[in-house]
Amino acid sequence: MRVLVTGGAGFIGSHLCERLLKEGHEVICLDNFFTGSKRNIVHLLDHNDFELVRHDVTEPILLEVDRIYNLACPASPIHYQYNPVKTIKTSVMGAINMLGIAKRVRARILQASTSEVYGDPQVHPQTEAYWGNVNTLGIRSCYDEGKRVAETLMMDYHRQNHVDIRIIRIFNTYGPKMAENDGRVVSNFILQALRGEDITVYGEGAQTRSFCYVSDLVEGMIRMMETPGFTGPVNLGNPAETTILEFAKKIITLTGSSSRIVYRPLPADDPKQRQPDITLAKQMLGWEPRVCVDDGLKQTIDYFRSVLTTA
Repeated sequence: MRVLVTGGAGFIGSHLCERLLKEGHEVICLDNFFTGSKRNIVHLLDHNDFELVRHDVTEPILLEVDRIYNLACPASPIHYQYNPVKTIKTSVMGAINMLGIAKRVRARILQASTSEVYGDPQVHPQTEAYWGNVNTLGIRSCYDEGKRVAETLMMDYHRQNHVDIRIIRIFNTYGPKMAENDGRVVSNFILQALRGEDITVYGEGAQTRSFCYVSDLVEGMIRMMETPGFTGPVNLGNPAETTILEFAKKIITLTGSSSRIVYRPLPADDPKQRQPDITLAKQMLGWEPRVCVDDGLKQTIDYFRSVLTTA
């Protein structure tokens, strides 16, 4: 098939492009390189079935494709809060433009939504039936609400125009090719540990997260795209929950670092708990994570070691 991946030069998008090429598809990688990096996809440029298009999804584009994976959007707080208006425009106008393509050429489209649609959840773990607890006026709202509107657009195009849609909600994902400066907990902790710097924990470190290795996520995305008759939404993430403080200690151990843990005030609207219920993914996709956290972290640590060595 001919597959469009928006945000294809990003962390998750680049892994998805690699997997699709290995499966024999033609891949169009569309990215404006706001948070994506050419380094992530430079090794694909000579591939006969790979095409790179520099483009912003907030602007219309005409393409002929069979599948659309819509991943384009800054996904870390540092990046999406840098230009919050642009962030929400990317989610909303990007979804409208990609849905327009899907409607015109009858392509199937998958929307990469997020666990942030649940906000600071009052239900734990989070199931797809939970409507969320989101602050519409907070500093994270540009991302949270943008993704929620994108889900609404997907369903409305599906109901009104019979567009073939899929919605996934991605929980914390990690692995090689994460950006060094994205402010996410995995990259932050690993880089601080490798540099021997203090590891910064916000609040008391009692907030929880669940970390899914990127290859497991990509497998879930492809299964969701190719499962007939199931629109979702479906949670994709690792239900193995850990506190941030426990996670920081694990990183120190795995890196052999002498870093010490320091505490800073908790940011506004930071979710206290984040754990997916993946019952639906197991039932409908036959999917669950296979890579244990320690194994995935070792590969991620090796990646960041190589980045620091070549920097």
